[in-house]
Amino acid sequence: MGNTTDRDASKRALHARRAASFGANAMDYADHRPDYPLAAIRWALEQVPTVPAPIVLDLGAGTGKLTEGLLAAGASVIAVEPDDGMRVELMRRLPGVRALEGTAEAIPLPDRSVDAIVAGQAFHWFDQQRAFPEFARVLQKGGVFAALWNTDDSRVDWVAELGRIARSTASSPPLELAPAALPEHPLFEAFESANFPHSQRRTAESLTATIGTHSHTLVVPAQQRAEVLGRVTEYLHSRPETAEGEFDLPIVTLVLRTARRTG
Repeated sequence: MGNTTDRDASKRALHARRAASFGANAMDYADHRPDYPLAAIRWALEQVPTVPAPIVLDLGAGTGKLTEGLLAAGASVIAVEPDDGMRVELMRRLPGVRALEGTAEAIPLPDRSVDAIVAGQAFHWFDQQRAFPEFARVLQKGGVFAALWNTDDSRVDWVAELGRIARSTASSPPLELAPAALPEHPLFEAFESANFPHSQRRTAESLTATIGTHSHTLVVPAQQRAEVLGRVTEYLHSRPETAEGEFDLPIVTLVLRTARRTG
């Protein structure tokens, strides 16, 4: 029993460290993380009225990667981000966006104030038991919640091998493109999921830098981080697909969506 409790506590501590690891590297995050395909954003917001422009909360907005796509889709965006470094970078890059300090578990907005909530690369950091009631509180009746993730397309051989090489002692299992079990909550309708093809133009060095913004490389000791990133660069220079110049990194964008129950 004691060992199980200790392991659980250790996992929770690592999860918290990874969640808080991005702010000190906010500029690199903004420079190297991929954007989100417009088709995925439009599907996420498909059930949201478009006239007038819907008010969309970008929750866990980071440096504004998803915010930019939401603006391109015609939404009026409010960004909420708990990390000061990430939020400041968002405001520097998108000065016209209202950006607030807050969390999924304590959203700094009034009841029924938004038409949709989206979370890009963030839902897995939320305490879902506490977050879902907050989503329901700030959403209009029938309002949409959607979560999006960009994940390297491991169906491509060289990408799958890269995923194995890039693992650190803090790595989590890879995200499943067809989740075995979708989230559920009594305040929300059944979740739907969809995948969208995407890509990011990279070089061996810039893809290594991208992996260097992943939380599992940010929280490990400096020597292990250098070893992981060194392996990545060496591998990319050894593959004909990635050895020279620019190439397209195949990505799949996973989207989960649901709507607040009206009853």
